[in-house]
Amino acid sequence: MAEYGMIAAVEMQAVKERYGNALKTYKLAGRDAGDYLIGGKTVTVVHSGAGEIAAAAAAQALIDNGAEVILNFGVVGALTHEAETSRLCVVDRIIHYDFDTSEADHSETGRYLELPSVWIPTDDRLRAAALSVCPQMNAVNCASADKFIADPDKKRKLAEDFHCDICEMESAGIALTCLRNDVPCLLIKMVSDGIEGGAAEFFETFRAASAKALEVMEAVLISL
Repeated sequence: MAEYGMIAAVEMQAVKERYGNALKTYKLAGRDAGDYLIGGKTVTVVHSGAGEIAAAAAAQALIDNGAEVILNFGVVGALTHEAETSRLCVVDRIIHYDFDTSEADHSETGRYLELPSVWIPTDDRLRAAALSVCPQMNAVNCASADKFIADPDKKRKLAEDFHCDICEMESAGIALTCLRNDVPCLLIKMVSDGIEGGAAEFFETFRAASAKALEVMEAVLISL
């Protein structure tokens, strides 16, 4: 049986509300972690905090601790009307859009030269399993950076410039770390704020959106 690690950036309360106290608690990379029974499997969950650096550190700590699959659920902002309407999504590929070395090497914005394109992929098998369990989900392109985007014009520009459906702050760090360690990852997200919603809608829907993304992640875990 695979060893599972899960990253909860700012959505840890959803884990506690759904599963109660951890079977065991400890620290990983200086962050709170605990073992939870999720979908019949023991999953080590790390409360990473927000942002790419925190998420990448949490992913590496879980892998160093023996995780063979990395899971992440969470809330995101919509960049397109389709994402805004359907809400529930699984991440297909990610662009780290504030990573930019173009003035030194003339590469595209978001491009890590070790990769064949600007896109950081997730795991095909896990994504297919998620879509099989929850076919109403959309497989989406994700714009990821250490920025909370609330302004509608900025959201529309992200969609136009990078051909993405959602934006958030952790997926690039998680997926790139997993890729470098040859460990598969699955990222299930729920839209908390639409194109026009901004921070007000984010805070209004955050709790319910977090809970729904975790509920779907559990269903996928049961299927694996």
